[in-house]
Amino acid sequence: MRRKSNRRKAKAKTRTTRKDPLYVDGERPRPMYVDYKDVELLKKLVNRHGRIVGRRKTGCTAISQHAVTESIKRARFMALLPFKGD
Repeated sequence: MRRKSNRRKAKAKTRTTRKDPLYVDGERPRPMYVDYKDVELLKKLVNRHGRIVGRRKTGCTAISQHAVTESIKRARFMALLPFKGD
């Protein structure tokens, strides 16, 4: 004999689509390049510990995330951004 379980079905969560912060007027710049000297933009893509924020949080596409990562590493090397946060 089976018992009835009183578990409720979980509601399906709807994901909100985030716009890529690097797109200009809704279009991807070609070639994809993020200026490593644009520290204000890069600070938004780095958390308070100094780690690069992932794609799920920033809303970046894979191509733009690669460009962001490369520019953050260049900015760190040029001492524009810290390697380690507070």
